Amino acid sequence: MEGYWVWCGSVVQGEDGRFHLFASRWPKHLPMHPGWIVHSEIVRAVSDTPEGPYAFQEIVLPARGAEYWDGRSTHNPHITKLGDTYVLYYMGSTHPLPDVLPGEEFGLNDARCIVGRANKRVGIATSRSVLGPWERRDAPILPTRPGKFDSFLTSNPAPCIHADGSVLLIYKARQYEGHVHGKMTIGAARADRFDGAYRVISEEPVFPPGRFHLEDPFIWHTGDRYELIAKDMDGTICGEPHAGIHAYSGDGLNWHISDHPKAYSRIITWDDGSVITMGSFERPFILFQNGKPTHLFAATADGEGGFRRAANTWNMVVPIAQE
Repeated sequence: MEGYWVWCGSVVQGEDGRFHLFASRWPKHLPMHPGWIVHSEIVRAVSDTPEGPYAFQEIVLPARGAEYWDGRSTHNPHITKLGDTYVLYYMGSTHPLPDVLPGEEFGLNDARCIVGRANKRVGIATSRSVLGPWERRDAPILPTRPGKFDSFLTSNPAPCIHADGSVLLIYKARQYEGHVHGKMTIGAARADRFDGAYRVISEEPVFPPGRFHLEDPFIWHTGDRYELIAKDMDGTICGEPHAGIHAYSGDGLNWHISDHPKAYSRIITWDDGSVITMGSFERPFILFQNGKPTHLFAATADGEGGFRRAANTWNMVVPIAQE
């Protein structure tokens, strides 16, 4: 979008038969990173086909005031549906300080960034129509837990809603470590209903942090087991930094890396036959149709890699070959 950074990306087929993309955006007078921490908003775009192009429609979750837990930033959207209810999982944050103005310096050591990062929490909004209106909650569904691996923040929600309405929620967390925070870890929680109480079921991260450095999980259930893809930060699992790993689990708590662990790559083959290594290829989301995975969506960036070297970001979609 002209004048905006665009990130995340999650798609659902609406009651109108069209495909609705929920994404994050924030103005380009802020740096790509960490501008999203203080000024992201979730928006909706629409297309007649999963491949797009998607046309912007509206701001879904705008800023609503520093007094709300999600009042200054909404990010990491994951749209899903149960029955006649659309459930939008997302990360929200707030801070009580002035907005970053155009031309003003902003970075990781800015007080607004420090406070905003520490206030990141997972929440939900719901609607009976993909067009809204959306009902937001006055409290997050996944607060931090003092003394635990998720004592500093919770974010990047990856839900799997079962037919009986219960939910397995995989999420990213960081631990409070004095004046700094710990590395990214992955936790697991369950709820009897999407709008019920969420109970963390992992006393420790589900992927040991000494061996794994992951973020951006996405999960689903095959009928036999859970499947997961996630961003491999260092490339120690799949062999390519910032590419994707694949894992599976019978219970959502004990995860095993696949024999062939690489799920996707930053190296993309385009329609015209050109092959390009994207600067970023993150926040994976798989669209399922009639029970089969048909399209992989990802947030992507140009440049050589790294948030600070991107000039443009957008959402892209890769059709998945059908057997």
